[in-house]
Amino acid sequence: MSCFLVLFLSACSGGYSFTGGDVGEAKTLSIQRFDNNAPLVNPKLSQQFTETLQQVMVRQTPLSLVRVDGDLDFSGAITSYEVRSEAPSANDQVAQSRLSVTVRVNYVNHLDDSKNFEQSFSVYRNFPATSDLTSVEDALVDEIVQELAEKIFNRSLVNW
Repeated sequence: MSCFLVLFLSACSGGYSFTGGDVGEAKTLSIQRFDNNAPLVNPKLSQQFTETLQQVMVRQTPLSLVRVDGDLDFSGAITSYEVRSEAPSANDQVAQSRLSVTVRVNYVNHLDDSKNFEQSFSVYRNFPATSDLTSVEDALVDEIVQELAEKIFNRSLVNW
């Protein structure tokens, strides 16, 4: 039984991680800083998003993070950070507000050009209109940034 397990594990090591990401023959990963080009700027968002994307990629792949010129390279920008009123209640009062973030990603796989893409990813969270954004913003941004990073991981390495 243990011989089978060793053979199985060595057969699976050809570019797949145990979380389902296909890294092919890639050994390194680079993620450039995602600048915040949105009209409304959260001053911590650029660094928080970049670091979260790095953590997700490193945690879910066997790749080594390098500053530049990784086999797999991510770059882009935060293009939208907005708050707007959403669902009206019965008496024409706004019941929900929505915080949404959009990130444009340029993914380059230097070992397989067919996997390259440029795409925008958006995630939002609703919150009660009676809440002040500053009181819920940090928690909402944490959730949004994590979901964005997961979506980018899935699109680039799981092909979802």
